Amino acid sequence: MRLSERGAGLVERLERGEGGPWTAGERHLIDRLLDRGMAIPMPGLAPDAAGSAALTVDDVTVVVPAFGRVESLRRCLGALRADPTSADCRILVVDDASPDGAELAEVAGRWGSEVVRLESNRGPAAARNAGLAAVGTALVAFVDTDVEVGPDWLPWAVRWFADEGAVLVAPRVMSGGRGGVLARYESSRSPLDLGVHQALVRARSRVAYVPAAALVVRVDALRDIGGFDESLRVGEDVDLCWRLAGGGGRCWYLGDESIVRHEHRPSLRAAARQRFGYGTSAAALDARHPGAVAPLGVSGWSVAAWGATAAGHPVLGAAVAAVTAAALERKLDQLEPGTASGLALRGHLGAGELLARALLRPWWPITLAAALVSRRVRRVVIAAVLVPPLLEWRRRRPHLDPLRWTMFSMADDVAYSAGVWRGAWTMRSAGALVPEIRSWPGRRAGDAG
Repeated sequence: MRLSERGAGLVERLERGEGGPWTAGERHLIDRLLDRGMAIPMPGLAPDAAGSAALTVDDVTVVVPAFGRVESLRRCLGALRADPTSADCRILVVDDASPDGAELAEVAGRWGSEVVRLESNRGPAAARNAGLAAVGTALVAFVDTDVEVGPDWLPWAVRWFADEGAVLVAPRVMSGGRGGVLARYESSRSPLDLGVHQALVRARSRVAYVPAAALVVRVDALRDIGGFDESLRVGEDVDLCWRLAGGGGRCWYLGDESIVRHEHRPSLRAAARQRFGYGTSAAALDARHPGAVAPLGVSGWSVAAWGATAAGHPVLGAAVAAVTAAALERKLDQLEPGTASGLALRGHLGAGELLARALLRPWWPITLAAALVSRRVRRVVIAAVLVPPLLEWRRRRPHLDPLRWTMFSMADDVAYSAGVWRGAWTMRSAGALVPEIRSWPGRRAGDAG
């Protein structure tokens, strides 16, 4: 985004933490920055906060969908009531036709929670919708039974709704397991843990979704889109994020600002089954949001550079990378010399890691078939097996040695990919397996005031 002198001045004021009141033009620019994920709002400095009634935890109803797992429910409700900020909230436990419904109701009652029981098992989306129907507050917090909230998790989430454009806010969901190799792996690579940094949630971005394990949503916005899609048994939370964002709302991930803990699966087999289940949702999500679940999104020039290298022509691959870096340098000539070309080269390196991981995560059946007949493909596969996991191990620094980290990563990726292929076969659609090859450097960005 290219800013005018006046717009740059506003950004400098925001960086210094200065508040409003904002003019109409300033509010428009702030909204553009927020909507593109180029700025993170500070509650109280949001463009629409002036004159709006501040929401508090008193405006929140907590909905806990439950199916069995009574001990998990006991821990979940205990954590909710132990936190002073959510201790007085109304809590609705939605029993999704659990076989041990009487015991579940006894636990819920002991913790001062109301119970809504469904006559048949309809899945987590339907259970959350049943709870939503009984909510009379402005905000609803969904918390799964296998989640234990942290101290002050709710006020940190609620304060973000000072921005009236915010419709969904989600805390960081960290693994709550203790001990064992699987627990150590999950603590660094849980599919529910989206990292320490705050971010705008949107498809095809660093934080493309947030799990429904714990999130706070504006009730009116949720009802306007019809709640969760009950036809989805898996992936309903991803679909919800994208529909809310598609309706013009802003969904925020809070990172380390708000943390809850999630029970990891008790065994490697259970973890693999979880990953497989997640993968099965990809085809259904692609049918609802075409292109949003593409397994890979990279520049066509990066594909050309790495394709030439994999085919045995590394000099040609390096030349393609160098030419495209020089092209970006000319395009962004207002930056310091070398900045744009450095960005381009790092982009090519990152694309190489994504391409290598794609060979094993979504496309491993094709990769395996090709490796059986081609020595060159086998060499590429060996590099793909070793390099991306080791690079990720170096970045994350997990409490696990590189060998076991690599083995767990491979099992994780293969299980998820098997689910993607199963979903594609069930839906009779390969959309979730098709990569997005982007033009590069792309069109010139528009000016902003």
